[in-house]
Amino acid sequence: MTESYYSSSGRRSDGPGVPAVDAQGDVRVRHARPADAREWAALRHALWPDEPESELLAEAEGFFTAADARLMAVLLAEKSADGLVGFAELSLRAYAEDCRTSPVAFLEGWYVMPSVRQQGVGRALMRAAEHWARRRGCREFASDTPAENTVSAAAHLALGFDDAGVLRCFRKTL
Repeated sequence: MTESYYSSSGRRSDGPGVPAVDAQGDVRVRHARPADAREWAALRHALWPDEPESELLAEAEGFFTAADARLMAVLLAEKSADGLVGFAELSLRAYAEDCRTSPVAFLEGWYVMPSVRQQGVGRALMRAAEHWARRRGCREFASDTPAENTVSAAAHLALGFDDAGVLRCFRKTL
């Protein structure tokens, strides 16, 4: 089944997509395509600058070839004059902190270019992500961010997320 997507001006288009977005200006949210890998990887590098850009590109390309099964969907925010300006990477998890249902839609990565922040782009990505999650039967949506990332925490709270607390995680190589 093909969904429809809409630009921020409300114009309908056909294709795999997401519902209407409420970003200001000429921004639309759509599913990622293989041709987007390089530009999406550059946005990923802006979010995770300590990761090698070549690794982030390999992961992006792997998403389209099923080599990376962790992500289930990638939504991109596109501005006609600027190209890609943000993304939301989504997965389904059996469990997420403080959630009571399963599966749980999980926001694995969320980024909006600084030049278009406070213009509704992040909100548009989140609404599209929520739509994606509901279509998969999810009743809860979760995310995480490093404790020191106060900008991300504020954005999450502004979009209706509840703070489930700070959790310190541990791992051990066996």
